[in-house]
Amino acid sequence: MKFSRIFSPEISGFILSRRSLERLEGVDENLVYITKLALDYSTVDFGVTSGLRTLEQQKLLVADGRSQTLKSKHLEGKAVDVVAYKAGSVSWDFEHYVEIAEAFRMAAEEEGIPVTWGAAWLAPLQDYTSSRQALDVYKATRKKQGRKPFIDGPHFQL
Repeated sequence: MKFSRIFSPEISGFILSRRSLERLEGVDENLVYITKLALDYSTVDFGVTSGLRTLEQQKLLVADGRSQTLKSKHLEGKAVDVVAYKAGSVSWDFEHYVEIAEAFRMAAEEEGIPVTWGAAWLAPLQDYTSSRQALDVYKATRKKQGRKPFIDGPHFQL
């Protein structure tokens, strides 16, 4: 696929570390591109913690309760997990992941590549006007269904 532009770290001031780039090895080129483009748009620095996984790795994550399925898109190289950084430290503040999701939404919309966020599983992010709207619609839908939402803020997939 031909992508619309090259990356401009001077836009956000953020760049992916060598470790993050290594974790993108084997990931679908569309998702790699969207991840890099999202970093350009992001107001929050982030790194990649997981990309392509083996079935053995996925089984261990499920056994540890850190994943809920053996049908993960990570097994196909069609998912990434990220971690937010604020002031050089890891942050698990969910609002930072909402901001990162907004950057993924903008990148996905720009390129026309459907990306789903792990905190809004109903539809691709670009089907919404914001990541916050995607999250709110997902939570309201699950509530109407009498089901608890499964929120995985660091997760993005094709």
